[in-house]
Amino acid sequence: MAQDTTRQPETSADEPEPIRAIPLRRPGRWIAAVVVAVLVALFVYGAATNEAFGWDVYGQYLFDARITEGAWRTVALTVLAMIMAVVLGVLLAVMRLSPNPVLRTAAWVYLWIFRGTPVYVQLVFWGLFPSIYKSVALGIPFGPQFVHFDLQDLNAAFLFAVIGLGLNEAAYMAEIVRAGVGSVSEGQVEASTALGMSWAQTMRRTVLPQAMRVIIPPTGNEVISMLKTTSLVLAVPYTGELYGRARDISGANFQPIPLLLVAATWYLAITSILMIGQYYLERHYSKGLTRVLTARQLQALADAQHPPVPPRAANEEGGPL
Repeated sequence: MAQDTTRQPETSADEPEPIRAIPLRRPGRWIAAVVVAVLVALFVYGAATNEAFGWDVYGQYLFDARITEGAWRTVALTVLAMIMAVVLGVLLAVMRLSPNPVLRTAAWVYLWIFRGTPVYVQLVFWGLFPSIYKSVALGIPFGPQFVHFDLQDLNAAFLFAVIGLGLNEAAYMAEIVRAGVGSVSEGQVEASTALGMSWAQTMRRTVLPQAMRVIIPPTGNEVISMLKTTSLVLAVPYTGELYGRARDISGANFQPIPLLLVAATWYLAITSILMIGQYYLERHYSKGLTRVLTARQLQALADAQHPPVPPRAANEEGGPL
């Protein structure tokens, strides 16, 4: 009779049996997912079959030349207003942190006015600016004038819109920069002072570069918010931006709903691009702050702890060729 030569692996009596992990069932999650999916499907179906949305008109004007031109002007308003706001906001933040009481008081009054009044009211004021000041002259006080502007003859609605948005946003950027500067430890300032740096040099070379990690995320949010706030420049009045163009077209064809959807689509597209840029910018300035190492960093760490043996040294030790 043949004898079984196969041997079963010997197991130690003290070795515990492997744990059989059973995933925890969560029926509530599946029920919630099904409910949300059904609601989304019902909404999409209702919107697609509702004639009030005017999807044919939506497709007709989505890439209309007037709409695309308005989108570019919206981007221009956003960029110019944010550049003005960032520059003025940094200046105001430095003034608030300055040991000079006059500069601190002036910055506080600016923030009090522009944060305490609605942006729409400020834009209306800038629209009435030519009625308040008939002309603007630049020169020596009580002396000769070098440049003279007649504001009533100057068609500068776009310029007043940029000024109104930029001055309002500068008040919020000043607080963002001040919070970022406050996040830098006092030891950095003391070290810069010990090196002989002045207060202005310390702010420019030591504090502000380190504060960028805290300043960048809220600044990205403010850029996205500024893009949407440009729809309020109708108060200037300026109608060349995206919402103003869509409003003018809807006033001519009496189709406000599809034109609003067109404007919303362009706002969403531009905002999505800004959000992607904000993500990579935040990741750039947050380098070295997380303990999660990348694959390249892990490989470099492993090579530093266990350097590879050269082939010549391995042969001398009796290793393989």
